[in-house]
Amino acid sequence: MRNLIRFTYLQALSCIFPVIIFASLAMSKVITLSLLPRYDLILLICLLTQVFMVIFKLETLDELKVICVFHIIGLALELFKVHMGSWSYPEEAYTKLYGVPLYSGFMYASVASYICQSWRRLNLQFTGWPNSIHAYGISILIYLNFFTHHFLFDARWILIALLFPLFHRTTVYFKVNRNTYTMPIILSFLLIGFFIWIAENISTFFGAWQYPNQETTWSLVHLGKISSWFLLVIISIIIVAQLKEVKNHLNVKRYLPVGKQN
Repeated sequence: MRNLIRFTYLQALSCIFPVIIFASLAMSKVITLSLLPRYDLILLICLLTQVFMVIFKLETLDELKVICVFHIIGLALELFKVHMGSWSYPEEAYTKLYGVPLYSGFMYASVASYICQSWRRLNLQFTGWPNSIHAYGISILIYLNFFTHHFLFDARWILIALLFPLFHRTTVYFKVNRNTYTMPIILSFLLIGFFIWIAENISTFFGAWQYPNQETTWSLVHLGKISSWFLLVIISIIIVAQLKEVKNHLNVKRYLPVGKQN
């Protein structure tokens, strides 16, 4: 029970940025400012939150860099999806680019924030991680499928099938107090994707964005979206893992004698 409470506490700390986004969505739904449109207010809150988290060391500068990368990746996906009519942002804002408010990239960045902070606080370790070429390759194919399925066939189930031979040996180890626990990485992908789907329902309820079937009245986001979040989580964890590998490699080389760096 003590470990469960500690685990819950660490998870709550890791979710600070997503929770603040949800709180700002709920608050701005009820309280309106005449001088600042809602989407602009949420963007301002996201920016101030990031500054606050870095100043008070809730987030490291390296984690902030990863978040910025995910903001760009997410914003690119949002621009395309809104253009294709997959969902929309019906409210007006000054900080809107081709119908997409700039705060939307922070919703993807909040996933990266959670992953980075959980990684640090739970001291995540992996065994059986696939080589970099395979890991990068599957993440690129998954990301491209979010775009190409509008023109070609949707390959998500093929990609999901490929994940099992690729990650079937991969296990994640995490520490709570002095105890180490393990979980198959595929199961962790699915659990995170499921909880993001729940968060997505909360977000659409508060008007963060709108699917076509939610224009007249809110309804539950289709269960099939769990597979999309499942794949997005995989991209996120692979990117974070590869960036950490690159950083660790550079740190090792930095302290090697010059003659041994090759």
